[in-house]
Amino acid sequence: MDRISHQGFEIFPAALDRTTQERVVADVRKVLEQAPLFRPRTRRGPMSVRMSAAGRFGWISDTKGYRYEETHPNGTAWPAIPDSIMALWDTYADSPRPPECCLINWYAEDARMGLHQDVDEQDYDCPVLSVSLGDDALFRMGGENRRDPTRSVWLASGDLVLLTGPSRRAFHGIDRLRPGTSTLFPDGGRLNLTLRVVT
Repeated sequence: MDRISHQGFEIFPAALDRTTQERVVADVRKVLEQAPLFRPRTRRGPMSVRMSAAGRFGWISDTKGYRYEETHPNGTAWPAIPDSIMALWDTYADSPRPPECCLINWYAEDARMGLHQDVDEQDYDCPVLSVSLGDDALFRMGGENRRDPTRSVWLASGDLVLLTGPSRRAFHGIDRLRPGTSTLFPDGGRLNLTLRVVT
């Protein structure tokens, strides 16, 4: 498999062909019928991305802080992670444990995700697998300190990113989208899935 490596970030360009992408998107739409997208809030205000999840846990952000919860904000349990997405974990994650959460992030044209660390999980030995679908996104990778140097790379629809080792606690984010670079969604936008072990 072709890949790009950077301090524990492993990028697999074009890992998913168009048929697989469409199958995953169809399965995510079924999840969202049960667990609709919502806009998380932080102490600074609402985030620009909308979120949902599948699996045992979903990630919640509100004025009380960041945490994993076993129910959607509407009070219902999160749907199971679809088999098409679990298959990606089995192929790429090289993890002895299955994912307990698949975060679903929807980026409209003007959405972004500031530099952040994935540190709300309990087992940092397990990887995080990220799936990009839709318009290209500029992915920025840093180090364990916010002021560490960063490297940026454009992620296209069907690209995967695996966070292991030092990248597991590294700062990373999405600076912007490049609208109109994918036909996967008729009205544009980007869907990002991140699979992770929580407990």
